Amino acid sequence: MFSYNTLKKVLFKFQPETAHHLAEFGLTKLPYCRTLNNYMVNKNFIFDHRLSQDILGITFKNPIGLAAGFDKNATMIESMMALGFGYTEIGTMTPRAQDGNAKPRMFRYPEQKTVQNAMGFNNKGSYDVAKNLRKVFPYVIPVGANIGKNKTTPENMALSDYKVLINKFKDISDYLVINISSPNTPNLRDLQNEKFITELFTLGKELTQKPIFLKIAPDMEAKTAIDLCKTAVKAGAAGIIATNTTIDYDLLPGCQSFGGLSGAVLSEKSYELFKEIAKELFGKTILISVGGISTPEDAYRRIKAGASLIQVYSGMIFEGPAMVRKINEGILKLLEEDGFSNINQAIGADLKK
Repeated sequence: MFSYNTLKKVLFKFQPETAHHLAEFGLTKLPYCRTLNNYMVNKNFIFDHRLSQDILGITFKNPIGLAAGFDKNATMIESMMALGFGYTEIGTMTPRAQDGNAKPRMFRYPEQKTVQNAMGFNNKGSYDVAKNLRKVFPYVIPVGANIGKNKTTPENMALSDYKVLINKFKDISDYLVINISSPNTPNLRDLQNEKFITELFTLGKELTQKPIFLKIAPDMEAKTAIDLCKTAVKAGAAGIIATNTTIDYDLLPGCQSFGGLSGAVLSEKSYELFKEIAKELFGKTILISVGGISTPEDAYRRIKAGASLIQVYSGMIFEGPAMVRKINEGILKLLEEDGFSNINQAIGADLKK
């Protein structure tokens, strides 16, 4: 009905954050335009039993999810099927509302298909986001809640922020994600240590039976990352999401000297760390891969490396909503080429050789 390339030319005339607000406005209205919404669901959402999985008691109709950061305040959940997503992750939410970092704080690099953001967990706070969630509960697809501490909360009080957030979202999300890996909240990554992770996931297990994942940064040595992931799993984490954005600015000469890079330049770095983690943890916990994924081949090699689920975000900015459909269609074709009858047979296939 419309060409995303045409729409992209319009959106890219605006500052990235303004363009995001315009997209959000459109997607919040989409459910009220039933004809258009149904058309987009039929066009973009792939219903095929070969892609369906039951993971931790949750049914995922396809493995492609929207990464956290796009729908910070849970205002677009009802539109995610129309974009083709099998699940979505909202947030990051903090206990109290916060404005985030100073603007401008989001930058596009179209030639490199890369985004740089220094948003700083801008969101309306856990109370308002929980209200938004309840309006659309139960959900048409699984919804994860990505949670993080407030900027003003000192490190020695961080555990109390996560306790508030787990209690707030445990009954209105399908799974939770602990975000201590964003580079845009001062000293947040310092919480990526074994003591805090043990305390946090031990607490999480006491508070809820809902799956809680740890999302990790790509900017650490593989051994350090693996040790932290093992610690989290031992303490009760249901799985690992790898990876968040990178502050390795050598990947994009001329970029800003602050904020995290996502998109194409992150792809190899994210994949390599994911692969190392999977070698140690595949079969022992659920692994979700994110970072620079925009093609069926990108997604499929992560799946064969051990990912049960995939997340995308930046690629959609450059490719549009058809990207998710193309990835799912491509995965089906690649499954056929490899002689697999369903996605479960492909997950970790490279590790089973």
